[in-house]
Amino acid sequence: MTPREFVNKYFEHALIAEGQTKVPALVVMAQAALETGWGSTVVGNMMFGIKDTDGINGNEQLLTTTEYFNNPDKNFPVVKSIVKVGPKLWKYIVKDYFRKYDSPAQSFTDHGRLLSQSKIYAEAMAHTDQPYLFASKIAARYATDPNYAVKLHKLMRLIEDIITQKV
Repeated sequence: MTPREFVNKYFEHALIAEGQTKVPALVVMAQAALETGWGSTVVGNMMFGIKDTDGINGNEQLLTTTEYFNNPDKNFPVVKSIVKVGPKLWKYIVKDYFRKYDSPAQSFTDHGRLLSQSKIYAEAMAHTDQPYLFASKIAARYATDPNYAVKLHKLMRLIEDIITQKV
């Protein structure tokens, strides 16, 4: 799916989630694009890579993911590889439990609820009128990728261009 097709297909869900939770639709779309590769990996209607914390209640799926940590001793259900990529940074390829949904709309709603109701994103929620700052504030807590904020900002600029028809 092209970026334009992705925006056309999912932007309405992001706007509805923004109306319900105040989480900026631009950030929501950038996260969905990044987490799914512009819709190329939407498994179980999961648009945001939200982990399932218990892995036992039937609304989870075991999927391969890439994680980054400052030590090589993290536990996951399945570890495929751990590679040192920096002085104090290890890249993990693992299988972990993620939430699954009945529809993409349900995924967007759950994502908005997670960001708007969790205390760890409270500082970001004070900046819902500044999407780029909001994205920077959630990045370190949402993902282990040290470049997550930079990637979100790049996608946000492209999505803005698509929305305003500059691309």
